[in-house]
Amino acid sequence: MVPFAVGRRIEILAIVLVLILAAFSRLYRIGDYMTFLGDEGRDAIVVRDIVLGRHFPLIGPGTSVGSMYLGPLYYYLIAPSLFISDLSPVGPSVFVAILGIATVAMILYISKDWFGFIPAIAISTLYAISPVVIIYSRSSWNPNVMPFFALLTMFSVYKIWQSQNWRWLIVTAVSLAFVLNSHYLGLLLLPPVFFFILISKNLLPSKRLIIKSLAIFCFLMSPLLFFDIRHSWTNFTALKTFFTNRETTVNLKAYKAIPNIWPIWQDVNTSLLAGGQKQLGQIVSVALLSFSLVLLIKQLATKTIDPKFVFILVWLLSGLVGLGLYKQHIYAHYFGFIFPAPFFLLGYFFSAARKSNFVLKILLAVLFLTILAAMIQSHPLRSSPNRQLFLTQRVSRYITEQSGGQPFNLALLAKSNYDAGYRYFFYLENSPYFTIHQKITDQLFVICELESRAACEPINNPLWEIASFGWAKIDVEWELAGGVRIFRLVHNPTGS
Repeated sequence: MVPFAVGRRIEILAIVLVLILAAFSRLYRIGDYMTFLGDEGRDAIVVRDIVLGRHFPLIGPGTSVGSMYLGPLYYYLIAPSLFISDLSPVGPSVFVAILGIATVAMILYISKDWFGFIPAIAISTLYAISPVVIIYSRSSWNPNVMPFFALLTMFSVYKIWQSQNWRWLIVTAVSLAFVLNSHYLGLLLLPPVFFFILISKNLLPSKRLIIKSLAIFCFLMSPLLFFDIRHSWTNFTALKTFFTNRETTVNLKAYKAIPNIWPIWQDVNTSLLAGGQKQLGQIVSVALLSFSLVLLIKQLATKTIDPKFVFILVWLLSGLVGLGLYKQHIYAHYFGFIFPAPFFLLGYFFSAARKSNFVLKILLAVLFLTILAAMIQSHPLRSSPNRQLFLTQRVSRYITEQSGGQPFNLALLAKSNYDAGYRYFFYLENSPYFTIHQKITDQLFVICELESRAACEPINNPLWEIASFGWAKIDVEWELAGGVRIFRLVHNPTGS
């Protein structure tokens, strides 16, 4: 037997190594690997105004579906990091990465308590190097903070349910507000949150604690209310339309989700546990479902229901049903509110296997090593950095130099980007940039990020900024490293 002191040192060393692995995966050359496109530029502009005391918004980013707005908590959350970094967008990305590392630490802490040390190290290691988790942990974007606050929400609910410590209700209120401010799919946490709180055995907490928790939650959500009051209930109307005109948005009949649950379950495991490998994702999905059914039947038969197992299953199942009712395309970041849950389920099986036969232990060990190998193979650091931040800043500075200090407008030809990233650096450098709404200047710079040279044709392009500039001709054309082409258009009223 390993002496206690030696065993303790080994545990500490393993924990430190997992956290170092998580930190390295997220922070190494973060400025080169981070995403910095239109959404990130938009957020940077808003947060810069907060830091400089120019504007304090009551709403956050708009949603991609439904024309709704999130709350502004994310903006205020990352504002200190932008201030500390002297307005560099790298600062908020580092902050998000730190939250990602904290999520790994929380998973390690919770799973050590639930499953024991070895399963905790195993699943926290997998979470630390999960490619999708890493990608959404090293860029400043509102959905990227959801896994941390979703985990904090569910852990606090578990503490209320099992420990009957109702002081955790305040933590639930705060963390749930941040979840809902990061993405509205956080609403899918409400069923498990209310379910486990309502079935808690002891009497409800004091009215004072309930009122305090509700007051904190309402305060954190109040900016949206104030915005709606000032703008004729715009957000409320959009939310109502989203749920009432449901042809292309959401289905409120729970049974309609049944055909979609298995495909979504496969997508979750392919994204989070299989390193994007579909075949492995299918194997993992079948394995986790099979283990779940066997253990559930066994626990029901022996009347030894494990609360931890029930908690994980309800968290996962409610999320899968909710996603199954959504009619739009489901992207990987939509899983943010259940990011930790499949890892906890895997950890539960690792823990249960300690009392099982040798064959099952070998099968789970092979599954773990296969998942680990897939994650290492798909690790984001194995790919070349995109250097989006550097390229965006470089193009912005080049245009500022070529403007000759004269006012200019901007247009962007791109497949899946818009110009907010470039505008952020124009504002930082006090460039003489004007939107078409503000002023039509004597020169329009058109940035083309499209790969096809034929598509990079600014003359007679229907893009609104170009069309609004009026009749024009190409004055100069440049091509920078990275394939970005820049055109300077000047007015050509005769069309000749």
